[in-house]
Amino acid sequence: MRRLLCLIAALCAIMLAACSARPDRIEEQLSRMTLREKVGQLFIVRKAALDSTVADAYPIGGVILFASNIIDEEQLTRLTADLHAWPGQPLVCIDEEGGRVARIGRNPRFHVPRVPSMAQVATLGHTRDAYEAGNTIGTYLREYGIDINFAPVADVNTNPHNIVIGDRAFSDNPSLAAPMVAAYLKGLQKAGTLGCLKHFPGHGDTQADTHYGYAVSTKTWEQIDACEMIPFRAGIKAGAELVMTAHISLPNVTQSEIPSTLSPVILQDKLRGELGFRGVIVTDALDMGAISRQYSMEEACLLAIKAGADMLLCVNDYPRVIDSLLEAVQQGEITEERIDESVRRILRLRELLNN
Repeated sequence: MRRLLCLIAALCAIMLAACSARPDRIEEQLSRMTLREKVGQLFIVRKAALDSTVADAYPIGGVILFASNIIDEEQLTRLTADLHAWPGQPLVCIDEEGGRVARIGRNPRFHVPRVPSMAQVATLGHTRDAYEAGNTIGTYLREYGIDINFAPVADVNTNPHNIVIGDRAFSDNPSLAAPMVAAYLKGLQKAGTLGCLKHFPGHGDTQADTHYGYAVSTKTWEQIDACEMIPFRAGIKAGAELVMTAHISLPNVTQSEIPSTLSPVILQDKLRGELGFRGVIVTDALDMGAISRQYSMEEACLLAIKAGADMLLCVNDYPRVIDSLLEAVQQGEITEERIDESVRRILRLRELLNN
């Protein structure tokens, strides 16, 4: 018995040492990176944007796949392996919510379960159905080499005229949506896939679609906190490692028309401060109309990082924008320490995926 207890104690000590060493490993990795490599980690680009002629000079942090990149099971497995070997060892990401947003699930060449919309999943009100949806999707994503699923949708679909969320949300009732969001997320986690809550601070009470242009919610923060924040708080409590921003404007919160993605009030004061989120903040696609019609790509990326975002999604001409951010650091517009904050969080994601 004594020998068994000693063995258990030794194993516990090893595990504790490994856990305590993890921050040291991250700091060691960070110390070996050049500023260019660190800035590159902030970028998640479309596969079509990858440029092999500048790959070594412009390493990146992630690649997002769309239906057009996916042919069949063999091709996808080969593709993700190739992407993981790209300079910067990018994380491979996808939008695989279930229902109408399923790049793999809607492809007839894939022999995977067809997960219905989240509204349908939540019909019976059983969190186990949401867990199974997340676990099913997370399992096949992991099998094909995909690291991050930009799901679950944590929006509350309170506006019947909303044209972008609809049945992608679990419910128009935040008290029903919240446990579903948490259960779906846990299902992904159990399968070894990282989930991402979206679209913060809630896209469910808008009429316009940020893919095409300006979208606004006139709610106050008190109103948002009593509705939209309930599923986000539940997801964060359930261990969400990523949160995706929305490009919606909240003039009664920020006292401006600035999209939430670019607002330090929304990202730092609210998400980091009030909700206590410590993981990776990733922007929604920066080539969407709500951003691209108002800002240049260089402006949007700089403002997003200043606001508190960690990863920049769907950046057009990423080598040019990486150069612009490097110049911003050199000119003192943003500090290298600020870049390091985000890179630490990104490196931690890789630690989680590798353990």
